[in-house]
Amino acid sequence: MRADARAPATEAAPERVDVFIVGAGFAGLGLGIRLARETAHTFVIAERSDSVGGTWRDNTYPGVACDIPSHLYSFSFRQKPDWSSVFAPGPEIRAYLEECAREEGLLPHLRLGSELLHAEWKGADGRWLITTTTGRYSARALVTAAGRLSEPRIPATPGLDTFEGPHFHTSRWNHDVDLRGMRVGITGTGASAVQVLPALAAEASEVVVFQRSAPYVVPRGDRRYSDAEKALLAGDPQLLDDSRNAIFWKAEQTFPSRLGRQPDLDAQRARWQNHLDAQVDDPALREALTPDYEIGCKRVLLSDDYYPTLALANVHLENSALASLDASRATAASGRTHDLDVLIFATGFHSTRQPYAERIAGRAGELLSEHWADGMTAYASTVVHGFPNLFIIDGPNASLGHNSAIHMIETQLEYVLGALEHLAGHPDAALEVSAEAEVAYTADIDAAAAQTVWLTGGCRSWYVDDRSHRLTLLWPGYAHTFRERNGRFDARPFGV
Repeated sequence: MRADARAPATEAAPERVDVFIVGAGFAGLGLGIRLARETAHTFVIAERSDSVGGTWRDNTYPGVACDIPSHLYSFSFRQKPDWSSVFAPGPEIRAYLEECAREEGLLPHLRLGSELLHAEWKGADGRWLITTTTGRYSARALVTAAGRLSEPRIPATPGLDTFEGPHFHTSRWNHDVDLRGMRVGITGTGASAVQVLPALAAEASEVVVFQRSAPYVVPRGDRRYSDAEKALLAGDPQLLDDSRNAIFWKAEQTFPSRLGRQPDLDAQRARWQNHLDAQVDDPALREALTPDYEIGCKRVLLSDDYYPTLALANVHLENSALASLDASRATAASGRTHDLDVLIFATGFHSTRQPYAERIAGRAGELLSEHWADGMTAYASTVVHGFPNLFIIDGPNASLGHNSAIHMIETQLEYVLGALEHLAGHPDAALEVSAEAEVAYTADIDAAAAQTVWLTGGCRSWYVDDRSHRLTLLWPGYAHTFRERNGRFDARPFGV
């Protein structure tokens, strides 16, 4: 959320709706489609930007693409047979989401340029009073679908205010900056950096990559689909389903390595090592590109051109973090200095501390951020004690490190739709999960997480809360077990 958001000047009577959805990315649009198709609920989708698409609207850097095969990274209830390639580029995913919103009749439900400022549970009314930058709403249910990759993280860098050239985050790409002939620094070596580096190297006179820690990079194996393949998939829905299922279960086979199991772990390491050895000849560069933590502890990246780009004459790997800036001179933690014209931050997002939590007040006025002071928690990864009729999609322990986020989102959609159906049948009731149920679920998560590579692999990652050191972002199991446990609403933990 933007810190400079301001409340609307007028105090008109709030618009009454059954469901208020925050965010128009995959999760928000997915819920909107299901509500429009299957229910009589009134709903709005508030989106702070001027268009839909979520992370695929925000990220427009050169080379942006999905790292989950396209047929699995799309709605199961609205499949697309004519993806251009195995891994769809970002603009194509954005166009898919825009098409979903338009063709599924969501445009009248969208409130674009409308940012959530505050939401407060009104127990006497059994409704949420919601204030946005464009108006107020009274809703029986509040659903956050803001995503975990929406707030860019720019590290506090001494001297950044003195830097003379353009500087920006990959998710806020400045297309007005001409990089041709420029000396470009990029700090960070995560998924965005791996994708954008080849494009930078093709234009800049020099690129310096500030690497705090080396990532594991494995073959991508992307290719374009032929017209014949697209036609075949379009004419055979079962074949499309089979393709999606095959991709899903192939991804599930990689999860045992996240538990440190053999021979799975060695097989994953060998896949990376063979890729590095085949693409990098220089022994010193290979050593610098060898991670000092276990594979899978951080996100495993897919690329066929990242390693070769690092070997180019105009690309320099600075094997330490950016420490400070003084005008155009960047100093690394190693003490080495580099003169730069442009600085790009590929430094990730505020993933474990969601800014929207500071704007949602539940029963007794408790802020969601206060409830999450020791890290995000939620029963079924979706509902929180003290916050009646609040549903969080893509929140606590609802992400994956090995399979498709869309599978997880659709699982949560089923849960939310079941809860809304229950509320429709009980007009005077509110759904508040018990504290005991949330605590027990969290204990199960923590016990399962303890044996995973995310907590034992020796790395610092955006999956883990940096205050409590709990795994709060990822589901510590197979994707199919998340659906088995959380794919159906059960009223018993709510005491109703």
